Amino acid sequence: MSTPFSWIGELVTSIRAHKPLVHHITNLVVMNDTANITLGIGALPVMAHAAEEVEEMVSLAGALVLNIGTLTPTQIESMLLAGKRANARGIPIVLDPVGAGATRLRTESALRLLKELQIAVVRGNAAEIGALVGVAGETRGVESISLNADRTLVASQAAQTFSCTIAITGATDVITDGQRVLVVENGHPLLASITGSGCMSTSLVGAFLAVESDGLRAATAALVAMGVSGEVAALKAGGPGTFRSHLLDAVANLDAQQLQQSQRVRQA
Repeated sequence: MSTPFSWIGELVTSIRAHKPLVHHITNLVVMNDTANITLGIGALPVMAHAAEEVEEMVSLAGALVLNIGTLTPTQIESMLLAGKRANARGIPIVLDPVGAGATRLRTESALRLLKELQIAVVRGNAAEIGALVGVAGETRGVESISLNADRTLVASQAAQTFSCTIAITGATDVITDGQRVLVVENGHPLLASITGSGCMSTSLVGAFLAVESDGLRAATAALVAMGVSGEVAALKAGGPGTFRSHLLDAVANLDAQQLQQSQRVRQA
């Protein structure tokens, strides 16, 4: 018998059956972690940044992940080349606007990507998403400090502005395509204690997008997978260092039944 949100478990099974290639142009700080979490969920990561090869590489992929965590103007040009080829071939794109709002370069680069490319999902923290739609928040470096507005309203405004699914992650995650709104309550505070947990979540969104064309479903399933894995890892971890390694193990050991039984998703 079908249970609420049964597609969450079904999608991880689909990833492991199809092993889609996920092309990343991403954050150099946590590239190893994003590659490993992509492998852990059952997809195949490739990290190709050079403008000379990104169009050819993305043509082989099931999804494209764009992450501006360590951006340069040259990298943005590679993202645009890869993104336009992905759009032409119907390959979905997930954008992580790391640090948007902290500097003009970051905000303008993220907005340029959103203007020139058709993005399926934007995954970011509350301050980053708020910055993209002009809602005041505080970002220090690449970390979100606060957002002085309702996150659901900000996410809905961004989804309508950019015609895509928006996923705001935090203590709870809000995912919306401007009409439907889902909230994911899985997770653990230790996820905020390690560098790159947001970037890893974005990579998971890319893996789920490679097997699910509905951006809301793909993003929700990815964030449930990350949250449940964080909960499992925290039970074994002695602190942030061991938590990181247990997190990768937990992702690799996820199965459909575990996700279905552990998911805490509700409609907003």
